[in-house]
This record gives sequence, structure tokens and C-alpha cells, in this order.
Amino acid sequence: MISVTKLLFSRNYDGDDLRYRPGAAQMKHGTSEGHGPVVAWNVTRTCNLKCRHCYMDADAEKHDNELTTEEAKRFIDDLADFHVPALLFSGGEPLVRKDLFELAAYAKEKGVRPTLSTNGTLITREVAQKLKDIGVAYVGISLDGLKDVNDMFRGKEGAYEAAMQGIRNCVAVGQRVGLRFTINEHNAKELDNIFDFIEREEINRVCFYHLVYSGRGEKMVKEDVSPEESRAAIDTILRRTRDFEERGLEKEILTVDNHCDGVYMYLKAKEAGDEKLAAQIWSYISMNGGNRSGIAFGEVDPEGNVHPDQFTQHHTFGNVRERKFSEIWQDVESNPILAGLKDRKGLLKGRCAKCRFLSACNGNFRTRAEARTGDYWESDPACYLTDEEIFGEEMK
Repeated sequence: MISVTKLLFSRNYDGDDLRYRPGAAQMKHGTSEGHGPVVAWNVTRTCNLKCRHCYMDADAEKHDNELTTEEAKRFIDDLADFHVPALLFSGGEPLVRKDLFELAAYAKEKGVRPTLSTNGTLITREVAQKLKDIGVAYVGISLDGLKDVNDMFRGKEGAYEAAMQGIRNCVAVGQRVGLRFTINEHNAKELDNIFDFIEREEINRVCFYHLVYSGRGEKMVKEDVSPEESRAAIDTILRRTRDFEERGLEKEILTVDNHCDGVYMYLKAKEAGDEKLAAQIWSYISMNGGNRSGIAFGEVDPEGNVHPDQFTQHHTFGNVRERKFSEIWQDVESNPILAGLKDRKGLLKGRCAKCRFLSACNGNFRTRAEARTGDYWESDPACYLTDEEIFGEEMK
């Protein structure tokens, strides 16, 4: 996750202390010394929508063997003992789980910051108020375009209007809320409209995700944007972020799942002759250290299986019913993928292995590489930097 706002303007928001802290890039098992990783917990596979790019392949069915309330609380107890800073409740659709409020409140009570990733369609005014009262730090609502494009992606007519109402309900009660937008060929040209939308609806935050080929998203490889379209999308995001800043609108703008975005921003600043900005960007992306799956970010699925991130369901390191998450996460002897992720630079192949920006990217997203090549350590095909950019003169 890259904070465009932070890199450009040194503006601080919640979570920046986890991403941009001296020494964080050297950690092996968490966000910083004495703290475990941020954990995403997909609490259920059940969902009221049928999103075509869903990495969990969620559906409307009830699924057996999901962690019970008591099992979940034991899991949260361990996260608290491991000093995990934040727990992201996701799904499926997490709000279909009846004990969601109880578990979010329990995490808050234990000192683990609860956040929520949702499609937003079930957030009534009452639900929004409950989330606010519990102390949910942030609600991320997935929206992949305006009405027609979003409903096509969500697999349900009316999904856009329902999500819009959920957003407005959060805004009305003062619950911090933002958008989660996955860039692809169908919506890449809607970015200006999305910026207009978040200004109009008084939304605090937007995360622009790069597509990862996982779950149902594996079928969308040909619908991903080209390198040229990726660059154009980031150019639009940078232009509109600067526009917000110039007009005094405090909006947190982030990109997710493609760490060449930060390098691209650095190169753009260098090209413009803004050495001060270039140095600032380089400082932040060096602290961040690039992709941190298996290090500062981990995922637990509905049945308690531990994975390096939510898109990598096919690599499992253990189960929290059988062993504590904290023990699984630090065990570099039992699983070569987990061990490799914690010290991956020597395993990377292709362009990633030779890239002069490897220290700021860390090989980008491994699951995307595996989906396209069959090799977990090959180059990430979504890196849109040119050979000239990644193999050019050493930085001065």
C-alpha cells in the first residue's frame, strides 16, 4: 500500500506510522520491532453479491467449518499478545456474519484496531452507527465504477445504489469511510469521475487497487490494463491528488498491490527536476520497503488457514485452530514460501532480480507472477516500468 498523499505532501494519516517508519523495511515478522503484522481476516465466504474479480470466489451459500465465535476470540487474543496493530474484517461480505459487531468490539477491547472491508450494501444508518460506536477505525467500501460499470462487476443490479446509501450512512454518523477501487480496462477511464465523486460525497479516503489474478480474478488477466494504461492511470491519480491539495481538500489517496507506483512517482519527480520532492519520495518508499506479504501483512481465511495475503489462498502455512497465528508466522523452518517471502531478494528472477529499485519494491506481487508464469519467484507482469527505467544508471 502506497500513500500518494504521504509521498507528495508528507501528510500524516492513520496507518502511515506502520508503513513509513525507519527500520520497518528490515523487519521479518511484523510492522516494526515488537509488533506483529497487520492481519486481514476473511470471516466468511458467504456474500450477497457475485463480484467477477472476487479473490475468495465468494457466493450466497452458507459455508460450514468457519471459525466459531469462541475460536475467533482465541485467535484475537493471540493477535493482541503478538501486538498485531490492526485487524481487517473482510469476506465474502463480513456483515452477513451475525457476530461481526461482537468480534470487532472484542478486537478493540484487546487493543487491536478493527477495520472493515465491505461491499457496503448492508450498511444501514443503524449499522453505520454501531460501527462508529464500537470504534471501527475505518470502513472501506468496494466500488469499481459508477452505476453501470459497478453493477456489472458486482453481478447485481442495484449494487451501486445500495453501496452509495451505505457510504452516505457512514458519512452521516461521522464514521471514517473510503472507497476501494480495482483498476481494470473497463473502468480505468473513470478515474476523474471517481475523484469528482469522492469530493461530492465527502468521502475521506480512496484506495486504487491494481488487479491481482486470484480467485475469479484469474479469469480477468486479459481485462487488466496495459503498462501504458497503468502509467496513464497513475498520472491521473497524481494530477487529481495535487488538485485536492491545492484547493485545501484533505483526502487520503492510496494505491495498492503495485509497488512500482512509488518508483514511478520518484522518477516523475526526477524528470521534472524537483530534487527535493524526489528525495522525499525515495525516503518514504525506502522506509516502506515494498511488498510486505508474509512479513508485515498476513491473512487468515474463514476456516482459520494462514496465508501470506488475501490473494494467495493456495499457499497455506498452518491453521489457527491447531497452532497460534504468532507461532505460525515466525516459523521459517516449516514452509519454504513463508521463509522465502521474509528474505526474497535472492530468490527473485527476471527483471525483478536485476532491478535497481528492488530495495523499494521488494519484487512487487508474487501471486501475480505465479498466475502468469507458474513460478512464484518470477517477475511481476504488472510492473509497468520500462527496461530503460529499471536498468538505467545508478541513482545519484
